Amino acid sequence: MRDAVWRYLQERTAKGKVHLTLLDPASQPTERGAEIAVKAKEFGTDGFMVGGSTGVTSENLDALVRAIQEATGLPVVHFPNQAKALSPNVDAIWFMSTLNSRNPRFITREQMLGAPILAAAGIEAIGMGYLIVEPGMTVGKVSEADLIPRTEEGARMAAAYALAAQFFGMKVVYLEGGSGAHEHVPASIVAAVKRAVEIPVMVGGGIREAAHARSVLAGGADIVVTGTVAEKGGFEALRAIVAEVKRG
Repeated sequence: MRDAVWRYLQERTAKGKVHLTLLDPASQPTERGAEIAVKAKEFGTDGFMVGGSTGVTSENLDALVRAIQEATGLPVVHFPNQAKALSPNVDAIWFMSTLNSRNPRFITREQMLGAPILAAAGIEAIGMGYLIVEPGMTVGKVSEADLIPRTEEGARMAAAYALAAQFFGMKVVYLEGGSGAHEHVPASIVAAVKRAVEIPVMVGGGIREAAHARSVLAGGADIVVTGTVAEKGGFEALRAIVAEVKRG
């Protein structure tokens, strides 16, 4: 089914909050990535995102995707950074537009290059409006983003961008603080976006402990994404975060 992963996520969000584990092929050897994935499944994660801002190739991406699938049986969604690094074995791909980028490459042009490849491969594409919030970290620089400020004006800006994503027909909006960020997306920004849209709101970046997850959930996040905490072997922290998400 071309919409199997999206249906799965819809079913999960209809029942409660969802947790996704993000793994970077450029920083995790395949065996280590599979080990983390097994732990994350044990703790109750709902699925996996695979991707990164730099160093991702079709080869390391595909190897990690297949290792996670074999180890867990859970959906693996590609979180792309460019059209030339794709895997035919992913269960789906976030077909994402970085709405607050200054460079058309990250808004529509990489998407134009990738779309025929995805169609030919029969890969499920899930439309996503991607918004990078301060501090932004590496992804903010690579994506040439005008970062959403952590202010009331930033909250209004994020809400307007998110509403535009919904009007474009995108299925989800992702508020990203950046991998390894010292601060997660403020609950006030999450709440402003949640009030503005009817599509699910994902939040990631800087969520390193249960209290951080609790904050973005209080703002209204439907899906919480964690990556760095798992990649650095913080399994107890990951367990606590997933448990917090499942408490909703």
